[in-house]
Amino acid sequence: MPPLRQVAARLAPACALALVAMGLPAPAASDDEFAAALMQPGPLPDIVEGAPDAPATIVEYASMTCSHCADFAVHVWPALKVKYIDTGKAKFILREFPIDPLAIIAFMTARCLGPDKRDAMIDKLFADQNDWAFRDEPIERLRRETGLSPEDFLACVKDKTLFDGVSAIHDSAAARFGVDSTPTFFINGRRMDGEPQLEQFDQALASLGK
Repeated sequence: MPPLRQVAARLAPACALALVAMGLPAPAASDDEFAAALMQPGPLPDIVEGAPDAPATIVEYASMTCSHCADFAVHVWPALKVKYIDTGKAKFILREFPIDPLAIIAFMTARCLGPDKRDAMIDKLFADQNDWAFRDEPIERLRRETGLSPEDFLACVKDKTLFDGVSAIHDSAAARFGVDSTPTFFINGRRMDGEPQLEQFDQALASLGK
């Protein structure tokens, strides 16, 4: 087998195990306690856009292979960013909740590009999702999307610390915050229902006085 297939074959069992969150639900907590827990840093630096002191915090748990997440990224996020993030009214945190091994690899490779290129690559992977995630040879298509050489791509995918970090973010979200689907959004610790459009974000942020 080509090297990329060998890596995928080795990763698949570990990915499958990592995607099974075995923790029991946490005891009921107050809204403030829940929000504080949600904002605690994880094993990897959060992917954040916006002013650190913004009065509202939007958290999205997403999967790179989730079509609804891609729809949000392409059709809702640009307007949300202009209206709330760029104006300092809110900051946005994207956290990994991969729903399959390919999504884990996609998040890992985006992080391997470094903070300067990571966010743009995440946007690109969502925008081009149909070109790599749902085609033959998706791992090779993903590598080409990232622009990484085969050697750098393999080194990234083999990074156990990074793999464990992405997996831990997923497992913590499931066990501590009840995340069970993507995308899942929270605003200042309050969970939003369904797949919100800009109007739903307007309403939720208005209710907080933002």
